[in-house]
Amino acid sequence: MTNPLFYAKILLFGEYGIIEDSQGLTLPYSFYKGALKFSDLNSEFEQDSNVSLGKYAAYLKELQLPENFQINISKLQEDLRQGLFFDSNIPQGYGVGSSGALVAAIFERYSLHTFLPEHISKTELKELKKVFGLMESFFHGKSSGIDPLICYMNLPILIENRDDVNKVSIPQSAEGKGAIFLIDSGMTGETGPMVQIFFEKMKTEGFRKTMKEEFIRYNNACIDAFLKKEMNPLFRNLKNLSIWAYEHFKPMIPESIYKAWKNGLDTNAYYLKLCGSGGGGYILGFTKDYEKAEKMLQGFHKEVIYRF
Repeated sequence: MTNPLFYAKILLFGEYGIIEDSQGLTLPYSFYKGALKFSDLNSEFEQDSNVSLGKYAAYLKELQLPENFQINISKLQEDLRQGLFFDSNIPQGYGVGSSGALVAAIFERYSLHTFLPEHISKTELKELKKVFGLMESFFHGKSSGIDPLICYMNLPILIENRDDVNKVSIPQSAEGKGAIFLIDSGMTGETGPMVQIFFEKMKTEGFRKTMKEEFIRYNNACIDAFLKKEMNPLFRNLKNLSIWAYEHFKPMIPESIYKAWKNGLDTNAYYLKLCGSGGGGYILGFTKDYEKAEKMLQGFHKEVIYRF
């Protein structure tokens, strides 16, 4: 039996903005991955995973999914009795889609209909996003369905607005001096509480106004420039986005990162932004000179995800 691998995902642009109908750009990240496997469940990790999947199967059983997207729950439950677990090295609470990969893996194996990611139409993509949103709500309370969609498609996805998503090609990157990289904040973050803070902020008119008029404008301009590989407009808008987040998303920025975030803005050597909901996990960095940025960010664990 094949064990398809499901990769983690990185939301390059659009954190919180996609809740408010901004664009988003997200891509698979193959450094972390997960797959459904069988075992004798000898290790604590495997046992815990099997028990968690049992609870998830009970949730899915109650879920009303559209006709074309039904899941074979009895087969899933039978497999759980045979020792099914999700073998994953995707860190939880790091904003890289641990639950998304699991949802994608379950759907791929137990969906009654076969979908080939490369042949999925835009309409099906939209439907799939809704279905994945329902399936992932078990983990986050409410889900857009974007994370499982990226993991399932294993392709870069442009989120055009709240409803529309599209497959997109990322400019091929040559080995250049510039880089997009991840910084480990050294702590895990929980999506729920961070999103709650965001919704509290959205109750004030001033925040809603700046979100719409500034954040979304900078965010969409970054995506446009990145896809066109126009680095100067990209970095100009990145700086604006980073300043905005430093001023308005302070609770979402892990304390261990404050100083480094400000230092990047003061020196223009690199710019930082949230990767997902924040509160911990990874932070995204962008620089035109990675060697220089790396020296300035000594002491932090970093991973390069894209060179230009």
